[in-house]
Amino acid sequence: MASQPMPTAAGVAPEPESGGEQTPRSHPLVTHAAVLAIALPITLSNATVPLIGFVDTAVVGQLGVPHLIGGVAIGSVIFSMLYWTFSFLRMGTTGLTAQALGARNSRDIAGHLLRALLMALTCGIALIVLQWPIRSASFWLTGGSPEVLAAATTYFDIRIWAAPAGLVNFALLGWFIGLGRAGMAFAIQLFLNLMNIALAVVFGLVFQWGVSGVAWAALLAENIAALAGILLAARVARVMKASAPLADAVDRAKLLRSLSLNGDLVVRSLTGYAALIVFTAEGARSGDVTLAANALLYGMMAITIYLLDGFAFAAEALVGRSIGARDRAGFDRAVVISTIWALVFAALLSAVIWWAGPSIIALSSKSLDVQAAAIAYLGWVAISPLFGVWCFQLDGIFTGATLTRDMRNTMIVSIAIFLLAYVVLVRAMGNHGLWAAYMVLFAARTVTLGMCYPRLVRRSFA
Repeated sequence: MASQPMPTAAGVAPEPESGGEQTPRSHPLVTHAAVLAIALPITLSNATVPLIGFVDTAVVGQLGVPHLIGGVAIGSVIFSMLYWTFSFLRMGTTGLTAQALGARNSRDIAGHLLRALLMALTCGIALIVLQWPIRSASFWLTGGSPEVLAAATTYFDIRIWAAPAGLVNFALLGWFIGLGRAGMAFAIQLFLNLMNIALAVVFGLVFQWGVSGVAWAALLAENIAALAGILLAARVARVMKASAPLADAVDRAKLLRSLSLNGDLVVRSLTGYAALIVFTAEGARSGDVTLAANALLYGMMAITIYLLDGFAFAAEALVGRSIGARDRAGFDRAVVISTIWALVFAALLSAVIWWAGPSIIALSSKSLDVQAAAIAYLGWVAISPLFGVWCFQLDGIFTGATLTRDMRNTMIVSIAIFLLAYVVLVRAMGNHGLWAAYMVLFAARTVTLGMCYPRLVRRSFA
């Protein structure tokens, strides 16, 4: 089946709410409005992603038992790590889809979705099959008291069955973002996350199922959202007249290209685990109170990361589309405009955390010891947006350009720097040193990716 001509503006132009002017269809002008039309819906929906883990922790926190908070915290971290490993299903799909859109190749637009869904289902089933060794290895790495690990086991054993649906949602999100369909990505994510939060409150507090209740909430929400997302993607493909034979899902050349890009992203994600594992394990060694305090604070920091990622996602989509269309001017504008808005939001987030952080902590846990410990380290969370925004933006730019090898290599170097900082700073500063090492990680990622940026431009527009 040959590639079909792309449809009229209804199928390929930015969504109506972008409000931006356009040059001819093949080279849509990158404006502030176009960036915000992608970034703001994704930012709003992303805010609810870490909010799930934060609400889960807060729901269990109402029971006033630190080891239950720690158990959900460890369980949430494990699934964050597992899903982070397979984040290539979103990142790789976004870059490839955006470039296919820029090149106006309707067959590849559909084919990238088929391959992403196939890989998502395969990986999700593999996680279910391997759940026992995954759980054992994860608990060995994170550590924790017997009471904490018992609660984490309850959470893990239920939520692992949502893995296929969770990874399918990653693939769908990447495809929608690659098309610039931020409104649809927003609708799916918001539906998923708000349903998860609501069910966690009902099952955890109203039905008093505790830890198992928040796990069942995640399981049901992921599956319902995946089904809704597949139906919506099929409708979008029909409207765009984008189709591909099922054989494209296993086309050797195309699949190898996807696997090559995704392999680099897997290595990058696995390498990035070192920071999260070290962070959680160090908190567990410091006792249940410090573990619970770090969990609350990390949840707050994760919310800021997901909020800022909306602008990185905008960079991914617009950079990828500009490269596919061979539009250097559009590329430069996408980089500059998305980064300006990301910096503005980073400063606002930092100010909000300084002002509202103590109140958020007080609402999140009834344990006075946990509250006191969390407030002691709140300053690190407040400055984290200003440290992290630079590397998040560079991640988005490199993802849109599908230069995943540079992302892999720079993460390896950055984690080595983080581990060195961890050894030195924790010995000198305790838990403050642990948070300081995380800021060093952000800075190292920024510097190493920044050094590779000139090569990215040369390769993309040679």
